[in-house]
Amino acid sequence: MNARIRRLRQQSIDTPVTLSIERALIETEFYQNNYGTMPVAVLRASNFLELCRKKTIYIGPDELIVGERGPRPKAVPTFPELTCHSVDDLHTLDKRTLQPYHISQEDIDTYERVVIPYWKGKTQRERIFGHVSKEWEEAYHAGVFTEFMEQRAAGHTAMDGKMYRQGLLDVKERIRRRIEALDYINDPEATDKEQELRAMDISCDAAILFAERHALLAEQMAREEHDPQRKAELLKIADVCHHVPAHAPRDLWEAIQMYWFVHLGTVTELNGWDSMNPGHIDQHLMPFYQKGLDDGSLTPEKAKELLSCLWVKFNNQPAPPKVGVTALESGTYNDFTNINIGGVDREGNSAANPLSFMILEIQEELHQLQPGLSIHIAHDTPEDFLLEGIKVIRQGHGYPSLFNTDTYVQEMVRAGKAVEDAREGGCSGCIEVGAFGKEAYLLTGYLNTPKILEITLHDGMDPLTGKQLGLHTGDPRHFANYEQLYEAWRLQMEHFVNMKLAVNNYIERMFALYAPATFLSLFIDDCVEKGRDYYAGGARYNTTYIQCTGLYTMDAMLHALDNDFEGEEKMRQYIIHHTPFFGNDDDRADDIARRVYDDLVNAIEGRPNTRGGRTHLNMLSTTCHNYFGQVCGATPNGRKAHFAISDGTSPAHGADTHGPTAVVKSLGKLDQTKSGGTLLNMRFTPALLQRERDQQKLASLIRSYFKMGGHHIQFNIIDTATLRDAQSHPDDYRDLLVRVAGYSDYFNDMTRQLQEEIIARTENDGM
Repeated sequence: MNARIRRLRQQSIDTPVTLSIERALIETEFYQNNYGTMPVAVLRASNFLELCRKKTIYIGPDELIVGERGPRPKAVPTFPELTCHSVDDLHTLDKRTLQPYHISQEDIDTYERVVIPYWKGKTQRERIFGHVSKEWEEAYHAGVFTEFMEQRAAGHTAMDGKMYRQGLLDVKERIRRRIEALDYINDPEATDKEQELRAMDISCDAAILFAERHALLAEQMAREEHDPQRKAELLKIADVCHHVPAHAPRDLWEAIQMYWFVHLGTVTELNGWDSMNPGHIDQHLMPFYQKGLDDGSLTPEKAKELLSCLWVKFNNQPAPPKVGVTALESGTYNDFTNINIGGVDREGNSAANPLSFMILEIQEELHQLQPGLSIHIAHDTPEDFLLEGIKVIRQGHGYPSLFNTDTYVQEMVRAGKAVEDAREGGCSGCIEVGAFGKEAYLLTGYLNTPKILEITLHDGMDPLTGKQLGLHTGDPRHFANYEQLYEAWRLQMEHFVNMKLAVNNYIERMFALYAPATFLSLFIDDCVEKGRDYYAGGARYNTTYIQCTGLYTMDAMLHALDNDFEGEEKMRQYIIHHTPFFGNDDDRADDIARRVYDDLVNAIEGRPNTRGGRTHLNMLSTTCHNYFGQVCGATPNGRKAHFAISDGTSPAHGADTHGPTAVVKSLGKLDQTKSGGTLLNMRFTPALLQRERDQQKLASLIRSYFKMGGHHIQFNIIDTATLRDAQSHPDDYRDLLVRVAGYSDYFNDMTRQLQEEIIARTENDGM
């Protein structure tokens, strides 16, 4: 990295995370003055316009790409329309040891005086909890499932390339023509469509205004700047911001800034924790890169500098903090931006290009918390691209993860997407995939499958809370055989899936009615054409996902669990060492895993949502496998009470004893095209990847797994001794990044429990 990027990176790393109340104050005043005076869609768009008009803008020294979510780098806004933090919440966030969000007492006092009183009884979270049944709430608080949208907007949105081909003035013209074509006589939805389209038009104006304010600030700064080089840079920034997003970008600088304004607009408008990402950015930017090289206006070094500036911008955007049970399941600054590189183009050809390789260099050099990076491997992806990715993986930061393009294209086609749209898709967030720029794929929360087993073993009662949460399926001590136990679990699982789906559909409608995303809708086909919002079925594809966590084997052992194997260590060790476990290429265990997986698919797959789409299964956990473990007692595989369950479809901790090849062969027995994503974590010692031939072996392992239909695989390259030393001497390991689930985080920003879970994963020292 050059000197500029080194300074920007260091500033980003050194700047503490703060909580900004500016957005909440602007929004509260706007709602006080305007709520009830205009249609909700217009209200939301006008609120976005007000935010873009009034929020503090920032252009820092050295910056080439401009714009922040808050009034300064690492300043995080709140979203009181979704969930309004209490005074106690704000004090806790300010003072907590891990991942604090610093806020002044003056701002807390202002929040208590201005924001909290207005939003009491009006937030999305209160609407939701005011609707749900006692049974749902008890199961939720017991950790049977979580619900993402009880305090944040659904996200996991990724962009395609349309923003680089048309500016917002072009979009406004499309909107104008669509309004003119409305049929108020024969279309009963014409009025609703007109309101939504008017709102989209206002959102275009808002983003253009936001960019113009940056242009004017840059011009003002240029007038006061004495350094000729920086003056020229500021004038270029002003020119860029005058042009995009109003118009389509003309060069690489404008294309990168175009995306960044769209990104900021989306996460400012509504989404509290969105996993917003640019999709296949290497493919989108390649024409601008090539044009600049051809006409002499750009060098590879300048392109790398501009992209590196964007990478720093991603790192300046910590995730907004949460409250309640969701804060227990996921505590991280990571906002889950996942850069996709490689893969295929819409015609199905390998799309790895020079920018793909450049992005690998940037990821390795910057070594930041954000953004995440995933490389996408198809059958014809060049081997040198995979090997370059492995060279970055061996650095031990947990990035990049790897995705099987051939498999996830099949997943999306099976779910009803056109093959060209599926090829243009990929991963957003952790491991879930969708059709970029064409799909609203909403993640609703996790399902705790081992907890459901625990409830099954107690005839529908939760032993931790003592409450009857599930069905009466019988005392397992009286079951005649394994099949009766399995059938009881299946019935309990379907009971809780139905309970969750009913509330999911209600929540979807609450967002469509009260929190439409009128700016985001501009960039998702076919929202403008339909005159419908992203949250109301406007997208070409409308998908809901339930994430299932903890894929366990089940045997006949039912006793000793209530006492956490106390006095039964001999039994526990016998189970651990003499029971077939998933992850060892043992059909006895793998057949059970396949059966559980298929029954989860059958319970979830194809259930209707409120947007004209369908619900599908994902197998991922983020950090929820730790929270789910906390609320789950001992399980029949020898796992002690309150320890983490397995993440996604990874084998249970320490259960995979036959090496990495056996793990991928077990996973390969699951038909992963039935889901929208499966997660596999593996850990290797650093010494295993030092030699080139060892890196080639890992490439062969990845290729082999993907030929078996594997969806995703990711690696921690770190040994237990280093992790233990980091626990003992945290100051020596401040920048130690490790892979958690679908993302990486700083090891010493994790709770002790999460650290122990990382350490407990099988350490492979051979392939």
